[in-house]
Amino acid sequence: MKDSENSLGTAPVAGLLKKFAIPSIIAMLVSALYNIVDQFFIGRSVGPLGNAATNVAFPLSTSCVAIALLMGIGGAAAFNLEMGAGHGKKAIHYIGNAITMLITCGVILCIIVQLFLTPMLKFFGSPDSVLGYAKTYTSITSFGFPFLILATGGGHLIRADGSPKFTMMCNLSGAVINTILDPILIFGCGMGMAGAAIATVAGQIFSGALAIYYFMHFKTVELTKEHLLVKWEYLGRLVALGASPFFNQIAMMIVQIVMNKSLTYYGALSSYGGDIPLACAGIITKVGMVFFSIVIGISQGLQPIVSFNYGAGRRDRVKEALLLALKAGFIISVVAFLMFILIPRQIIGLFGSGSAEYYRFAVLYFRIFLFFTFINFIQPISSNFFTAIGKPYKGIFLSLTRQILFLLPLILILPLIMGIDGIMYAGPCADLVAGIVAGIMTYKEIKNM
Repeated sequence: MKDSENSLGTAPVAGLLKKFAIPSIIAMLVSALYNIVDQFFIGRSVGPLGNAATNVAFPLSTSCVAIALLMGIGGAAAFNLEMGAGHGKKAIHYIGNAITMLITCGVILCIIVQLFLTPMLKFFGSPDSVLGYAKTYTSITSFGFPFLILATGGGHLIRADGSPKFTMMCNLSGAVINTILDPILIFGCGMGMAGAAIATVAGQIFSGALAIYYFMHFKTVELTKEHLLVKWEYLGRLVALGASPFFNQIAMMIVQIVMNKSLTYYGALSSYGGDIPLACAGIITKVGMVFFSIVIGISQGLQPIVSFNYGAGRRDRVKEALLLALKAGFIISVVAFLMFILIPRQIIGLFGSGSAEYYRFAVLYFRIFLFFTFINFIQPISSNFFTAIGKPYKGIFLSLTRQILFLLPLILILPLIMGIDGIMYAGPCADLVAGIVAGIMTYKEIKNM
């Protein structure tokens, strides 16, 4: 282990949270912008069917993030807990095992998508009118999955090593490349969906390459080939610690698939038709992800501070960091809520034009489905907090509350009574209950601590 005093246990907590959270927020925003930028240019070139296609393909992007968080956050949490406890030689094995699994899982997922592309897209809810666009986009973007997973998961390992700004640079550089290439390839070269996909992959490859460079130059530890050898004693623990954010993403993917199918089915029975709800919901989901990216960035910035100090037995610093994160999350959530309620028409208008029914559905979806945005910060911060203190089962439970335990059943039940409006009202109902449960569990943990 390299000689270096770890500031996580000595520096002021507020300054540490700012140091780690701001780069994490920027990194998460950049990741969200990958999808937003594609939606923007695709909407203005291909139109609503193109946006619907990216929505159909979105579960695969979610699965990449799920794998990245499983190995990345799991490895980072285990690393910081061991470093806080003074076990530096053991800690580096978690980093090495995480890196190996990130690369392996990315390659496997790419192969699976290439082999089963069409049936997968149909299973994700693609109508025939959208399938061609979705196949074009996904067949190309799947080649970027190994790099996306490595850059996203590796960013957590880099942050755990005390370099949040480098994580931000990895993601930011890839997003800049994607943003520059999108209009060139889509409009300048007339490549449409294929151009958007190629631009995305180019950015992901660059980000992945930067992550690999950092792995060869860790600050607090020295990584060798021995540490890359996967062993169950290390893999089992990092998987347990990364399970909460992993299941949260898997839950999002499952809900997204059911949502796509429900929007297409009940939309076809309404005045909107099957394509409008699918296109609008896809855009609004990605806009909502911009808000969630900020909250998740705060929770990720919280993780190394909480893990290290919990491992070192400094409970007062743990509580201080958590309360600061919750306050910041509340402020961001209120701002997002006001935007979604007051200017939904202006937001949806950024992504191309549509019919009067298109805008009517979009405005309703914004205002109803995202109504309880102002309390949505509690669940992701609380879930990541329990993972950070080495209590993954509580984190897993919280990660499943909104998506699987509450939202999924409501998406299936309410439309039977209310038609497509039932899908919209499922969102705020799930958000309210999930926020209450997370708040109670977190309050009890703080009180006991």
